Amino acid sequence: MELWPCLAAALLLLLLLVQLSRAAEFYAKVALYCALCFAVSAVASLVCLLRHGGRTVENMSIISWFVRSFKYFYGLRFEVRDQHRLQEARPCVIVSNHQSILDMMGLMEVLPERCVQIAKRELLFLGPVGLIMYLGGVFFINRQRSSTAMTVMADLGERMVRENVPIVPVVYSSFSSFYNTKKKFFTSGTVTVQVLEAIPTSGLTVADVPALVDTCHRAMRTTFLHISKTPQENGATAGPGVQLAQ
Repeated sequence: MELWPCLAAALLLLLLLVQLSRAAEFYAKVALYCALCFAVSAVASLVCLLRHGGRTVENMSIISWFVRSFKYFYGLRFEVRDQHRLQEARPCVIVSNHQSILDMMGLMEVLPERCVQIAKRELLFLGPVGLIMYLGGVFFINRQRSSTAMTVMADLGERMVRENVPIVPVVYSSFSSFYNTKKKFFTSGTVTVQVLEAIPTSGLTVADVPALVDTCHRAMRTTFLHISKTPQENGATAGPGVQLAQ
């Protein structure tokens, strides 16, 4: 009879070790990803300085090449659908959903030439990561100063109206089948990247903005649910976040 408590304790210990091992592997892969970001940013910064001499959107093609190489370290594949919608010769605003630190890889898979991105100002102070973003021509918004952020977005809005700039939504499928921070697993997998049809803004006014946002949100959420393997594990009911680039 005394054997059963020992067996139960051994089984619990085994389960604990398996769980800790999975968690350790998860954190190790995340740490490697962060290390890659810093190391590659340092190397890419040097290449950008040698190639173009300073801050210019032309550096984004170099940055994109480096970031796209990350997928080979993690066994990730990106299946891009209807990428031709981003290759038309006209200005546009790209809106994509936000899920995790892996978003950057998905964005670089579809980033058009001469695409200027918008990012929070805090990223500017992340050492070589901030430097490479600066060299890539990224516009930084200080979210602590709403007036500055509003000015940048107002300028973007005025240009959209002036140049009839459409919005092109880009949706990445759920990462939850291979990357999950709660369950602590990070394995190989495939991400579907769907480029949606452009949403025109011609003739719209400020009063039309709420309806425009709702249209974009519904289109992206529907697509996200359609292309994701296990969307319910990734909080799909909350809808995709918004990340802007022009």
